[in-house]
Amino acid sequence: AIRDPHAMDQFKPGEVLVTEITNPDWEPIMKQAVAIVTERGGRTSHAAIVARELGIPAVVGAAGAMRAIATGQRITISCAEGEIGRVYDGALEFDTEEIDPATLPRTHTQIMMNVGNPEQAFALAQIPNDGVGLARMEFIFASWVRVHPLALTRYNSLPIAVQREVDQLTSGYADKTDYFVDTLARGVATIAAAFWPKPVILRFSDFKTNEYAHLLGGAQFEPLEENPMLGWRGASRYYHPNYKEGFLLELAAVRRVRDVFGLKNLKLMVPFCRTVEEGRRVLEVMREGGLERGVEGLEVYV
Repeated sequence: AIRDPHAMDQFKPGEVLVTEITNPDWEPIMKQAVAIVTERGGRTSHAAIVARELGIPAVVGAAGAMRAIATGQRITISCAEGEIGRVYDGALEFDTEEIDPATLPRTHTQIMMNVGNPEQAFALAQIPNDGVGLARMEFIFASWVRVHPLALTRYNSLPIAVQREVDQLTSGYADKTDYFVDTLARGVATIAAAFWPKPVILRFSDFKTNEYAHLLGGAQFEPLEENPMLGWRGASRYYHPNYKEGFLLELAAVRRVRDVFGLKNLKLMVPFCRTVEEGRRVLEVMREGGLERGVEGLEVYV
């Protein structure tokens, strides 16, 4: 059991991660785990989403797990017994059934996938599908980019210690914003290329403020909110002067994927749009950033 991601040196690859709850800071450990157990969270929690992307079992909302499971104890995690995940004492025997995807019948309804991790994209593309219905940009933010976009556009305002971390992360880039655009574009392009020519619908970053704050340099650019779930997120950020320059970097990355890499199967989604006027304002910023709905076949879902 580990309570703090900064104690990752205590975790060994191939172990089961048992903790209270996860956030993007935990992802280096999560990538080494064979399974995850958290005391808090639900089906849409960070641990559940990341575990699905990594292809490992996760049991979330297991109250008291850190007391019940001792460090070093051998356990078996099962997510193959219905809607409830189970944790068993000891290493249980299990059967493996392999199914050739080519033998699966086609469904009458189109099946589009939920993909966030570019590293899984080509493997997932081998499963019968009709494209990607939701590619989540924030997963690429957290695992590939790792730095808040405003920490790059407003680099000189950062504390010296944070500047040093940003310097290390963006080493080799004369313009630090190029690091953001290049890294984000490569992540998005990997997903779009894996499923080409099928459609891939990319949702712009939909972190909540507390999640943006966990990115490198992000704390000073994000407000403290009582309920970030209903706060400054999605469409309301993209045209706001306190984030617009960050959204323009997102647009530059998307433009590179479509116009430079030629992956025109990439479509876009604007999340958490509260009003029609808000949607119009986002589309206007997109035009400013060189992406206009209907031009070059670009589809935008608002």
